Amino acid sequence: MNDIIAYFSTISSAHRSLILVGGITVFWLIENTFPLFRMKYQKWQHAGINFFLTFTTIVVNFVLAFILIKTANWTTINHFGILNWLPQIPIWLYTIIGLLLLDFIGAYLAHFVQHKIKFLWRFHIIHHTDTWIDTTTANRHHPGESIIRFIFTTLGVLIVGSPMWMVFLYQSLSVIFSQFNHANISLPGKVDVFLSYFIISPNMHKVHHHYVLPYTDSNYGNIFSVWDRLFSTFTTLPKEEIIYGVDTHMAPEENNKLKNLLQIPFQKSRSAKNS
Repeated sequence: MNDIIAYFSTISSAHRSLILVGGITVFWLIENTFPLFRMKYQKWQHAGINFFLTFTTIVVNFVLAFILIKTANWTTINHFGILNWLPQIPIWLYTIIGLLLLDFIGAYLAHFVQHKIKFLWRFHIIHHTDTWIDTTTANRHHPGESIIRFIFTTLGVLIVGSPMWMVFLYQSLSVIFSQFNHANISLPGKVDVFLSYFIISPNMHKVHHHYVLPYTDSNYGNIFSVWDRLFSTFTTLPKEEIIYGVDTHMAPEENNKLKNLLQIPFQKSRSAKNS
């Protein structure tokens, strides 16, 4: 555990980039070999759009990183936040509690709120317009959403009182798990169900990308599945019935053109339909 803390306390930008690129590469190879769906699409053209939006996310996080660092350092110096108010506990338990809480605020809560507040949904909907979900979809976020998610992550660091090494560990795990649960990979049914009791499995998250309500408003988690189960937002749907996308933007010229994707938050909003 001490080695992990030491590594993430001094992790370089190059290593963080390697985690991002390495994860995409590994899951890209796996989904090409063991696909959940055999989708007929121009994979590189589709990836090009998602890679561009991934790049904008990286830029946003890089520009605003000093806020996150200052927040984490402030909580440590001032002994502020839930972790700093806990009694002395083993470091492994301290880490698990911290990661669970960061995942709740920075991922589950941020995701839930974006679905419930119309102004925030305008930005998040770009993620849902993807009609070919694969590992590159993980970071298909409008720059506006990247800022929204950064705010929630910073809020999580403040409330939880996370040291910076834990923030870097959480962000690294978040990237890998997002790539994993978006990847177009086929796991044995029982394995996927077993995993879904602990983490967000591929089939569990694919339900969230079904094109109509109420499925779109379910399975919000990113790393841990406990939050969806605890707050009754967990839903299942046979993979054979899943149709990717969002019913308000199913036309290719709307969901597969970068220019339009960037403009969607500023276009007239549309009402989603129930299934």
